[in-house]
Amino acid sequence: MFQRKFTQGCAACLAFASLCLGPLTAVAGDTLDAVKKRGFVQCGVNTGLPGFSNADDQGEWTGLDVDFCRAVAAAVLGDAQKVQFTPLTAKERLTALQSGEIDVLSRNTTWTLTRDTSLGINFTGVSYYDGQGFMVTKALGIKSAKELDGAAVCILAGTTTELNLADYFRTNGMEYEPVVFDTADQTARGFEAGRCDVLTSDQSQLYGVRLKLKEADKAEILPEVISKEPLGPAVRQGDDDWFNIVRWTLFAMVNAEEFGVTAANVDEMKKSTTNPEVRRLLGLEGIKGKGLGLKDDWAYQIVKQVGNYGEVFARTVGSGSPLGIPRGLNALWRDGGLQYAPPIR
Repeated sequence: MFQRKFTQGCAACLAFASLCLGPLTAVAGDTLDAVKKRGFVQCGVNTGLPGFSNADDQGEWTGLDVDFCRAVAAAVLGDAQKVQFTPLTAKERLTALQSGEIDVLSRNTTWTLTRDTSLGINFTGVSYYDGQGFMVTKALGIKSAKELDGAAVCILAGTTTELNLADYFRTNGMEYEPVVFDTADQTARGFEAGRCDVLTSDQSQLYGVRLKLKEADKAEILPEVISKEPLGPAVRQGDDDWFNIVRWTLFAMVNAEEFGVTAANVDEMKKSTTNPEVRRLLGLEGIKGKGLGLKDDWAYQIVKQVGNYGEVFARTVGSGSPLGIPRGLNALWRDGGLQYAPPIR
């Protein structure tokens, strides 16, 4: 029943998109010109996920995905504040991108073959390497996901986690009862109300959800990671110029961390550095902004106004945040992680 419900939901969604939008590639256009004319980047984000995308009582958005949107605005418009955020549920996010409602989707979305090849969108890179995990209440005394046979599982609808969950339980010869919700907040409330024994999601989301629980210290995250979840920004297919801008915004942030260029020292490095890689990054020599159709200081503006990848990671989800998530796979390649950016030259 669970799988049939999901399949029907996806089919209805795609049918709706096709009826309303026509061929998906036909909606792509000159996004850069549209953004410049409009004066701001329209960015799709999560409706509320601590560390990644969250709005406070004054409507101020913070988080790793939010800062990436600001980095795109800094690169394109020279002002990181020129962003309008569109909060989207898991069900809404892809249609919003396909229809042109948003310019870029920066919302904990897993890069998969299907999404990259048949939904009219392209992923531009990986801003966070994640994996699916499980959270339980300590009172259950469960220490491993292998002890979850027969459990009721709270899960967010329209996500790859539904499919991963089915694969994991089938592989391990276990049964489960899915309890499906439309938003992360509903899922957390369902877990808190005891409607399920375990909540499953990407581990990064589990850390965020646990922070929202009234008795966070009574919940724990199990050690198993059952999937690969490369999360990254996505754009519509058919606009290679915009694709390159969003992709190289991420690469510039990673390169800046590798070269030790930070928001605090970028002005001094711009004046004094003789390192040719840093000089190319900051638009002092080499290809500058020409290849992207941007001003020569596009990467300087990113670092100055938003910071390099490591700075953003630390203040949003890492050591300087309430989540305190270790860098792990998201460390630079030279430090044992997977974050690696091609050279700017």
